[in-house]
Amino acid sequence: MLARISEAELDAGPHNSGPGTERFCVLTRTVKPTADMIRFVVGPDGVVPDLKRKLPGRGIWITANKAVLTDAVTRKVFARSFKRDVKVPADLGEMTERLLVRAALDALAIAGKAGYVVAGFAKVEAALTKNRVVGLIHAADASLDGVRKLAGILRSRPDAERIVVVKPFNSAQLDLALSRSNVVHAALIAGPASDTFLARFERLERFRTGDAGVAAKASPRSKGLGSESNG
Repeated sequence: MLARISEAELDAGPHNSGPGTERFCVLTRTVKPTADMIRFVVGPDGVVPDLKRKLPGRGIWITANKAVLTDAVTRKVFARSFKRDVKVPADLGEMTERLLVRAALDALAIAGKAGYVVAGFAKVEAALTKNRVVGLIHAADASLDGVRKLAGILRSRPDAERIVVVKPFNSAQLDLALSRSNVVHAALIAGPASDTFLARFERLERFRTGDAGVAAKASPRSKGLGSESNG
């Protein structure tokens, strides 16, 4: 028999969850900004993450952290919160992580097509010396020598602390996103498409590590974390 719960555990359906909105985490029993959470709904094949916060039906919210989500699966909070037996994939944490990776790379692809990404060591080096750069991307399999050289140039900028360094994607993923080969280093030029990518990257990093530091480093962009996921 399922335990009695508060109605606060369920939302009423897809609705505004932009900046400043808060929801109830069904595992930690705390209220947090929606930027720090992920909505889940019951689909035809069981529980699914609703990253864009648009799927129909009543949903529950869980802190956007892989360890927390894995704990929620283990503790069977989905059945309790939805007040019925529901199918919960054993790898829900990994599934959610894959969707977050795809969402970030999709945003990078859009930024590239909009002209906000420059790739190639020489072009990135030039961009760091004169462009309004907001992000520096290194492939996860980049050589340490190239990373060190660009890091040295980055440190010479007065705004170095505000530039987000992105490292979790390998060269093959960057190649596919930017529709070119051998992408090892890239720079993001300031613009709305770059902001969307960085917001999604920051959400992925928080999910993996539970560390909000990456988002805090780019606080002006973080104001859009709640709204970007709706697009």
